[in-house]
Amino acid sequence: MHKGRLKRLRVILSLLFFAVLALLFLDFTGRIYGKASHLFLHLQFVPSLVQFAGTLSLAALGFAFIIILTLLFGRIYCSSFCPLGTLQDIVIYLSKKIKRKRRIFKFKKPSYRLHYGILALVVLSLLTGSILLVNLLDPYSAFGKIFANLFRPLVVAVNNLISIGLSYADIYSVPRIKWVPVNIAALFLSLAWLILVVYLSVRRGRIYCNTVCPVGALLGLFARFSLFRIVLDKTKCNSCGKCSAVCKAECINPKDQSVDFSRCVGCMNCLSPCPDKGVKIRPFWVKDTVQVFEFDAGKRDFFKKSGLVVVGVFAGSKVFSEEKEKEVIKATVPVVRQFPVTPPGAESQERFNKLCTACHLCVSACPTHVLQPTYFLYGMTGFLQPRMDYITSFCNFDCVLCGEVCPTGAILNITTEEKKRIQLGKSYFIKENCVVYTHNTACGACSEHCPTKAVQMVPYKDKLTIPEVNNTICVGCGACEYACPTDPKSIYVDGNPIHLVAEKPPEIRIEEKIDYKEEFPF
Repeated sequence: MHKGRLKRLRVILSLLFFAVLALLFLDFTGRIYGKASHLFLHLQFVPSLVQFAGTLSLAALGFAFIIILTLLFGRIYCSSFCPLGTLQDIVIYLSKKIKRKRRIFKFKKPSYRLHYGILALVVLSLLTGSILLVNLLDPYSAFGKIFANLFRPLVVAVNNLISIGLSYADIYSVPRIKWVPVNIAALFLSLAWLILVVYLSVRRGRIYCNTVCPVGALLGLFARFSLFRIVLDKTKCNSCGKCSAVCKAECINPKDQSVDFSRCVGCMNCLSPCPDKGVKIRPFWVKDTVQVFEFDAGKRDFFKKSGLVVVGVFAGSKVFSEEKEKEVIKATVPVVRQFPVTPPGAESQERFNKLCTACHLCVSACPTHVLQPTYFLYGMTGFLQPRMDYITSFCNFDCVLCGEVCPTGAILNITTEEKKRIQLGKSYFIKENCVVYTHNTACGACSEHCPTKAVQMVPYKDKLTIPEVNNTICVGCGACEYACPTDPKSIYVDGNPIHLVAEKPPEIRIEEKIDYKEEFPF
C-alpha cells in the first residue's frame, strides 16, 4: 500500500473516532445515542476491559481486539482509536501552525521506571478493589471529563445565546437548554488534565502516552512482541535523522538506527520523510537484506485537523436557563442521608463503584441532568463518580438512557418496564419542614409529581392535607424531593445500598364512566 494512503487511512480513522466520541459527550439532544455509537465505545480499551470483568459480556471483548491488533501491528489503538491521543495530535498540529515553523522532535531516552511504575500502581489499586487511579488516568475517561465538564457547558451556552438572539426576531427553531451548574471539583480536575495534556503535547509530542498513560504502558508491553514493526533498514539508512525529527513518540534513534517499538504510537509520520526508503514496516524476523512493505514516495497529508479552543463561558448562567428559579422556603430540620442514590441499572453501590471509571458520558447523556459527579460521597475510591442529585433534578420514570450509553457496564442496559419497578431508594417525610405544618398553607407538590403515587395527601387539619409516604411502591426517582419548595427539603430520598424491587402501584379505578352520548356532563 502507498505510504501516503496508509497514513491517510490512520488519520481518517482517528478523526472519525474522535468526532463520534466528542459528539456523544457534547450532544444535548439525545439523538445520536444508539447501537452505532456502541461500536466506538466498545473499542475503548479500559471501558471494554472493565465491562468484561464485571459482566463477562461477549459484547465487551473490544479490549481483546485491541490486544490482537497490538500483537500484529503495535500500538494502533494509541494513534487511531484513543480520543485523547487524537486530541494530543490536534494540539501538536495547532502548535506547529501557531509557531509557523516546522516542528522538530528528537530521540529521548525512555522513562520506563515512571511509566511502568504508574501501571503497577494502577494494577495494584485494582487488586485491592479500588478503581480511583483508573478513574483518574484512563485516557478515555480523561477525555470524557474534559468534554463533559469543559466543552459541553460551552456548547450549551452558545446554543442558548443563539436561541435568545433568534427569539428577538420571532424565530424559535433553536430551543434553549436548561443550564446546570458544573461540579467545581470535576471542572478544575478536567481543566488541570487539559492543561497537562496541552503542555506536554506542545513541549514533547506524545510524551503523555509514554510516561503517564497506563493503557500506553500495557500496550507497550504487548508491542514488544508485535509481528509487524517499523524498523530502520541499516543497509539503506544513512542516519540523517529526518524520520526522528517527525517522530511524536521520540522513539527513533538515528545514531544506532533503532526504533523503540514499545513506545511507538503508530502515527506513521516517519514513513514519508526518508529520502532513501530506509523506514519500513516488516515482520520482526526479516533481516535487512530482504525488502518487505517498501513504500514509494508520496504526497503529504491532505487532512488538516481542526482545533478546539477552551473558552470560559460559565458566568451569567441564569440567562442560559429557560426555567425560572423555584421559590425556596427556609426550613429548620437538616436532611441526613445514610447512602447516596446510584443510577438505575447499577444494582448496588458496591458493584457501581467497582465498575464506573467516571467518564461522565452518562452525565452528559442524562436528559434531566439528575446524574452529577460527586466529591467523596462514595469515599476516596469513588471520586467524581456520578450519583442521583435530586436537588438538581429528578429521574424520568421511563428513561433508561444512562444504561444505554455506559461503556463499562457499571450501569446495566435495562428495559423501561424493568426500570419502573427498580427501587433506587426510599422517600422520607420530615413534617417539621413542610409548609403545611409550618405555614398552615396547602402545598402537595411532592404528591403531584410522584409517578407511582407513593406520596399521597391525607387529611391534616382545617381542610388541609399533608404528605404520607408508601415506600412499598416508591421507586426513589426523586421527583418528590426535587419538587419540594423547602430548604432543607421536607421530603427526601435515601439510597438503597442494594437496589430493591418496588411493588406494582395499584391501578387507578374510574368508579363512574361518563356516557358521552348523553348531555354534556357539566
